[in-house]
Amino acid sequence: MSDYLLDQLKEYTASDAYPLHMPGHKRQMHLFGDAFAIDITEIEGFDNLHHAEGILLEAQKRAARLYGADETYYLVNGSTCGILAAVSASVRRGGRILMARNSHKAAYHAALLNGLRVSWLYPDMDTRRGICGSIRPEQVTAALEAGTEAVLITSPTYDGVGSDIRAIADVVHRAGAILIVDEAHGAHFAMHPYFPETALSCGADIVINSLHKTMPSLTQTALLHVKGARVNRERLRKYLGIFQSSSPSYVLMAGMDECIRLMETQKKELFDGFAGRLHALWEHLGKMKRLHLVTGEESGLHAFAFDRSKLLISTEACGGLSGPELAKILREAYHLETEMAAERYITTIMTVADIQEGFDRLERALLETDTWLEGEIGDAVLCSSYPLSMVHTEAILTMTEADGLPHETVLLEDSPGRLAAEFVYLYPPGIPILVPGERIPKELPARIIRDRESGLNVQGLADYGGRTIQCVVMES
Repeated sequence: MSDYLLDQLKEYTASDAYPLHMPGHKRQMHLFGDAFAIDITEIEGFDNLHHAEGILLEAQKRAARLYGADETYYLVNGSTCGILAAVSASVRRGGRILMARNSHKAAYHAALLNGLRVSWLYPDMDTRRGICGSIRPEQVTAALEAGTEAVLITSPTYDGVGSDIRAIADVVHRAGAILIVDEAHGAHFAMHPYFPETALSCGADIVINSLHKTMPSLTQTALLHVKGARVNRERLRKYLGIFQSSSPSYVLMAGMDECIRLMETQKKELFDGFAGRLHALWEHLGKMKRLHLVTGEESGLHAFAFDRSKLLISTEACGGLSGPELAKILREAYHLETEMAAERYITTIMTVADIQEGFDRLERALLETDTWLEGEIGDAVLCSSYPLSMVHTEAILTMTEADGLPHETVLLEDSPGRLAAEFVYLYPPGIPILVPGERIPKELPARIIRDRESGLNVQGLADYGGRTIQCVVMES
């Protein structure tokens, strides 16, 4: 195997490995030929993304019409820069934000950079499977404090669980705040009624979509939509200019424009077919005996809405079989690469770009694995699971207060009661377990060690062995 990335990429894509993961184009779109030939800078006739007046302005207007936004902005640094800009534009420095605890790390970074005071919304938890449910409107009502300037909700989650954005928007707006929805995983919602309603159509003020996650577009491409008069758009544009590259890729922008053009011309045909293939796959996988296809209607999982393009396969009744172990079976025996392996389930992403072969291979792999498990495993062993990122913590300092304080490296087992000095998070999905300034709970170190040993990717620890952590040194 070559030491060079391009060589390895070519070798991998020439194999029969099939992607059940991002990016949403699934390596099936062939639009550019030689990408180097169209890689330009801001020359005459090609506009400037940070002061769009011509072809890029018109491209963004097309995206706004497709999604029903007042204005839409291209993001070439992914949804991350959109979240950073949205929070920075909506909350004054040092102000207060109410944020879902299962937000992406970019939302935490926005709070850190702006010195924000954060209150948390913890989603309902399905502890049997370890899946985060919806945020309830009444939770938002109860948690809103005087002076809260914005509320940030992730809907859908990485696993496709959506919240009641219409009711939440009403609560937030009555409090005089702005509703920001990280809808990164729902860029396809606007394309077909088979999927949940969009946050934009339900009253959100700012919505961020990752085209590259679930649509036929290149990695790093995303959109930020604005609707209504609550958002200061001048401030928003200022922060988009700060957090985006000053040299946006014309290859990425052309990819977004082609994705929008494809939807303008073939949306119904493409998504009717996609919805039909998904429906058939759901019917077939619903017959599994040991593996369980999560529907969003399970007892214990509160899901106001559920995206059926996300297939969550639970191992809850498989005698202790873990998510990483199931992902390994699919990878090694069937050459299928999943999006994420959690403690007791895997997440796969199907998109409009998936070919029938991908649907057929996934169906065969899961049904065969289920048959094997039924013959090999006796009584079911139900394993109660609570995601690391949903362990409740106590904030002693704000993220900004803790940032830059003296810190030291300590063994995980010696860390309970200390204050975290760095972010620690699972990746994917990139949701923090600990943020700087939070007291480390007694039960957390053992969970971190156990989850790392089971194959989960815990990042932010002080060493690659995952046995030490950075803690704040407090003055006596």
